[in-house]
Amino acid sequence: MFRDRTDAGRQLAEMVARRLAHPSGPPGVEGGLVLGLPRGGVPVAALVADTLGVPLDVLVVRKIGVPWQPELALGAVGERGVVVLNADVVSACGVGPDELDALIRRGSQEVQDVVGQLRPAARPLDVTGRMAIVVDDGVATGATARAAAGVLRQSGSGPVVLAAPVAALSTCESLRSCFDEVICIMTPRRFGSVGQYYEQFDQVSIAHVRQFLERSSA
Repeated sequence: MFRDRTDAGRQLAEMVARRLAHPSGPPGVEGGLVLGLPRGGVPVAALVADTLGVPLDVLVVRKIGVPWQPELALGAVGERGVVVLNADVVSACGVGPDELDALIRRGSQEVQDVVGQLRPAARPLDVTGRMAIVVDDGVATGATARAAAGVLRQSGSGPVVLAAPVAALSTCESLRSCFDEVICIMTPRRFGSVGQYYEQFDQVSIAHVRQFLERSSA
């Protein structure tokens, strides 16, 4: 287990630095940036950005949960109107088209609200031609990670890397088709929830995320 997100971030930063320095790793980290998935991924991402010496920003995506089982992801939505659906879950849970559209609209509005809170209008996300390292505090179904990859590809980024302290083994393997590189410290076969791999797993506030971004900008 990790003690907290700081412990996880330090360990992940070392692993990412080693991997990207390897000759077989994707090129371009010098001009790249680290993108934390708000909110829990940002404290982890800040340590990765510091270690690599590259800017920190956020990439806002939202999981769309099954209404009666929110932890089960129907899919996710992200910036620039990206929608990623888990077709098997949508089919199995029996959510109808109208209800699904309503869930997508609600998630898209949440994305816009968070973007407005975290990113000033004068500083839109610019990843054109740059390596983008997406960081979260853990990956369960991978829906939000897939949405993040979709946003970045549509935005014309360079190589896209996913880094997380812990991810379900099957999810980690499936995400290799979306990312140029997937870097995880732990990949348990029986996953459960992200929080069970941390001794301390407190909620991260919007104000806390802003502090990390302001510190990086300064």
